[in-house]
Amino acid sequence: MTDTAETAAPQSGAMRLRELVFGAACAAAVRAAARLGVADALGEAPMTPDELAAAVNTEPRPLARLIRALSSYGVFEELPDGRFAHTDMSRMLRVDAPNSLHYIALWCTEPWTWQAWPRLDDAVRSGRNIFPELYGKEFFDYLHDDARDSAHVFDRAMTHSSRQSAQDIAELLDLTGVKHVADVGGGQGHVLAALLEKHGGVQGTLLDLPKVVAGADPRLRAGGELAGRVRLVGGDCREAIPVAADMYIIKNILEWDDDSTRRTLRNIVGAAAPGARVVVIENLVDDTASMRFTTAMDLMLLLNVGGQKHTRHSLTGLMTEAGIVVGDVTPVNPYLHALYGVVGS
Repeated sequence: MTDTAETAAPQSGAMRLRELVFGAACAAAVRAAARLGVADALGEAPMTPDELAAAVNTEPRPLARLIRALSSYGVFEELPDGRFAHTDMSRMLRVDAPNSLHYIALWCTEPWTWQAWPRLDDAVRSGRNIFPELYGKEFFDYLHDDARDSAHVFDRAMTHSSRQSAQDIAELLDLTGVKHVADVGGGQGHVLAALLEKHGGVQGTLLDLPKVVAGADPRLRAGGELAGRVRLVGGDCREAIPVAADMYIIKNILEWDDDSTRRTLRNIVGAAAPGARVVVIENLVDDTASMRFTTAMDLMLLLNVGGQKHTRHSLTGLMTEAGIVVGDVTPVNPYLHALYGVVGS
């Protein structure tokens, strides 16, 4: 082995670690580009820094520095002549992109995140969220009382994400023999709407907090094209699930403390007839193609609400404990897995 070969690996590791500890710069650059609307201003033809700066009302040289930094990560491309062009990633920062991540990018870099991340060691020591210590109240109370703009970004981010995954879920799930499907904690009901549009003979129920179902997808509300096949129920699934259905879908809500998750799963078992199908759809922190993304979400949940994302083992264990017989676990897309279960006798 040559001296060059012997020193290459340590140098590579050192360079990678240097990049990681400057990760905040990358996140901040993505946020800045989203807030400035750079991706929206950049058309299909490459543009010079001066042209882009005029379009987004910035100084050309700092804007070129911002886009150059992002280009090193594959977000935008810097051409040899100094112009900038789109990449697949930069197009997803456009607000109007079909697969837009504009609001997700803003949500994950909201002002409160920069105060919370440096306290991760405290959260790891205690096992509790640090949000009340930082802001004097719990996370969602803070959002809706003191950070309305951030709450708006959160709503838009969750809506975009739910709409995008709803079609994947509708394509995946087999509703053969299902007459009534319940979307438990289903938010605005994008998943339920996608399922009902695909399966014309199926009835549905959307259960979520009263203020959430009041803003359900227009297709499900009075006057919507699916309204005649849907019941909107306001309630907390951790307290009760007053719905009898052939299939229960639970997507991305079993991320509180384990006690809340146990109560929700037991409430489903209490409401369902033996043999009813249960599909839990979650981001797993193992056995997934998106480990860096899902583990980052897991740590953010620890910081802001004291919650967690699950491993396959932990989630199947909680389902089994509640009386659900777990069968297959299959990927929905690179970010989500579906765990299929049946309510036992």
